[in-house]
Amino acid sequence: MYTDNALLFPRTAIPMLRRLRGPEFQTLVDRVAALPECHEETLAFMLMMIRLNGCIGCETDSYRAMRGCAACAIQTLRRHKGEDAELLEMFRDALDDVRNFACEQTKYNIQTAPRELPLPAPQTAGHAVRRPIQHLTVQDAASP
Repeated sequence: MYTDNALLFPRTAIPMLRRLRGPEFQTLVDRVAALPECHEETLAFMLMMIRLNGCIGCETDSYRAMRGCAACAIQTLRRHKGEDAELLEMFRDALDDVRNFACEQTKYNIQTAPRELPLPAPQTAGHAVRRPIQHLTVQDAASP
């Protein structure tokens, strides 16, 4: 009845997410999938997916747990309305959190990369750049 599930987003599900988003996300997935499981970027990707999927609140007898972690992550990424740039920003935030943890807790032997290592940059050519929504007041709309 139950699939083989991890308690939180498993590293083995990362390659399955490759074709769900645009080229920036594919580059990130390819990069992270090639790294060892104790590498900071692998852990950051897993943390990003844990946050995005809501793994902390997942119960073992819930419908999504019965479907499996990979199916849940695939559905979450398909439903995600944000651009790849937003996902990359979430990854950078998770990477900062992992790096901070690694500095404080050296006993876990988290593999780190040089800080200068570039992460995939959002591509804007051919894509609309998301801008913050500007809220208009009644006075703004009435003025010529």
